[in-house]
Amino acid sequence: MPRPAFRPPAVRPPAFTGRLHDARTATAVGRWLGAAFAVCLVTGLVSHYLQQPPDWLADRLPARPVWGYAFTQGLHVATGLAAIVLLLVKLWAVYPRLFVWPPVRSVRHALERLSVAVLVAAAVFEVLTGLLNIVEWYPWPFSFVPVHFAVAWVATGSILLHIAVKAPEIRDHWGRRSAGTRTLPAEDAVDRRSLLLATGAAVGVVTLTTVGQSFTPLKAFDLLAPRHPDHGPQGLPVNRTAAAAGVTARGLAGWRLDVAGPRPYVLTLDALRAMPRAGARLPIACVEGWSVDADWGGVRLRDLIERAGGRPGRDAVRVTSLEVSGAYRVMEMGAEYADDPLTLLALTLNGQPLTLDHGFPARIIAPGRPGVLQTKWVHRLEVL
Repeated sequence: MPRPAFRPPAVRPPAFTGRLHDARTATAVGRWLGAAFAVCLVTGLVSHYLQQPPDWLADRLPARPVWGYAFTQGLHVATGLAAIVLLLVKLWAVYPRLFVWPPVRSVRHALERLSVAVLVAAAVFEVLTGLLNIVEWYPWPFSFVPVHFAVAWVATGSILLHIAVKAPEIRDHWGRRSAGTRTLPAEDAVDRRSLLLATGAAVGVVTLTTVGQSFTPLKAFDLLAPRHPDHGPQGLPVNRTAAAAGVTARGLAGWRLDVAGPRPYVLTLDALRAMPRAGARLPIACVEGWSVDADWGGVRLRDLIERAGGRPGRDAVRVTSLEVSGAYRVMEMGAEYADDPLTLLALTLNGQPLTLDHGFPARIIAPGRPGVLQTKWVHRLEVL
């Protein structure tokens, strides 16, 4: 008896019987996620251009408010962490659409699916690399800052394109009484509200347990953030230690401050301490999202510039650290910051001489600046 011919099984897409994988749920979560990404983009641009200002902006960056960078970067990290929760819920709501059949129905449909793939990849990349950056773990071969910055624009363009393509569907499901929403099963409304309330609660918990690293009134709840504002030498966190920077107490023996300008001069530590002193209460704020106010004491930078024949308010300054290597070993400061009366070459922190990890014998502290630009272990100033 002849054997029946082999017939391959029919290829069928997965069947999804779960509820709430619908346009109304996706739209409701998408509104929150879109707002979160918008905040991250704006605050990320602030951080990027404060760290790497173009030439036309370098001398126009405002030094006020003194807490400006601490606020914007704290908001950037807090919103980015909230976006992780929102992105996971958004992907849960829409993932069955990845298995629609046939996978491509037309050229337009193929382009739409490609744009969604780029959007998802860029969004996941941004929140994942941002999360690993705040814990200072870099398991990739590329430089974080330029790649994170570039992909942010890819994500932004993808979001705008997605909104344009899905505008009719978004409009139909924008609110509970919108035309498209009214056609959905009425019994799903209660479950949908529960899902959205749970999502909001999860965002609240993540925010409450991390935002204390920058918003210190909530520091008692700072359970999940990588930094606590009170932990570290002299009651202040440290990102880059002296050991990591290759700076040792032995290497600081005979330290001198070299000030280059029209009238160059050199100061010993005792001579620097003998100059007129100033104090300022300023935050130290880092790109990882933590910040702490502290009392700093030292010599005004503009006094050092003027003594070297510089023009306060007109000349920028190049600051060089003793650290062996690093992207921020040499830092340039625009005239607006250099002339600010709160910008110090700091010698003390909270009334005590700087520890080695905090930049002994001298470091820069200036209002409204990222922590990576508050150069430690300063040994040379050059009036530009």
